Amino acid sequence: MAAYQAGSPVVLVPTMGALHDGHGALVEAARVRAGTAGTVVVSLFVNPAQFGPGEDFDAYPRAFADDCSRCEAAGADVVFHPSAAEMYPAGRPGVLVVEQSLAQTLCGPTRPGHFDGVCTVVAKLFHLVRPDISLFGKKDYQQLAILRHMVTELNFPIEIVGAETVREPDGLAMSSRNRYLTPEEREQAPWVRKVLLGIRDHPSRQAAARLASAREQLAAGAPLGRIDYLQIVDRNSMAELDEIDRPALAAAAVFFGKARLIDNIEIG
Repeated sequence: MAAYQAGSPVVLVPTMGALHDGHGALVEAARVRAGTAGTVVVSLFVNPAQFGPGEDFDAYPRAFADDCSRCEAAGADVVFHPSAAEMYPAGRPGVLVVEQSLAQTLCGPTRPGHFDGVCTVVAKLFHLVRPDISLFGKKDYQQLAILRHMVTELNFPIEIVGAETVREPDGLAMSSRNRYLTPEEREQAPWVRKVLLGIRDHPSRQAAARLASAREQLAAGAPLGRIDYLQIVDRNSMAELDEIDRPALAAAAVFFGKARLIDNIEIG
């Protein structure tokens, strides 16, 4: 890995590769944060510890050469591409960073152990790269909240920055998993964003009324979609809300065929 310039910021963008324009925007934002003298590091590592049984680890897209080209075009200085053996010499994590407070809603119940795998690999990346700043997209809002909490709990001297979700022209959040969609599924997938906007703009303060309306809209507009979860939570604690009386987050995970798409929108 290239030597860092003393006194200049190191900015890390952790990814699992298969980069798209959303990742490119993260790297460009990292370049701005680093300035001309700082160092932007992009990690490319498909982390087996955050995939559960039956999930798409083996099928997850890998495109190293294209990823490197995207990183260079967006202003990265270093691409860190460790192997699984380098990250987990024993074949699996021998020590886990276990998340115990913010994973009780949204992705936590349906993906047990997922955030433990995320926290573990990100903690390892922080130790290896030693960044001053690390950028994550708000599309994975729960992950962002959990990693901010981890940095506080483990006293990492790192600033965690959340970047806005980058979208296709029709509103679909950019994701490496969008390539799994069939043409019919791709046509219906933007309804996830539409129902989240409907939740945000609904006049009722009661979460149940907003969610009931959203489920009806999704069933009508995207019959190929199968809801994994649709919830309204506190933006900081990730606790489910009955009444919208504080800064909140409406979040959804919806299956279209084998593609599990997540998205969210801030309320208030």
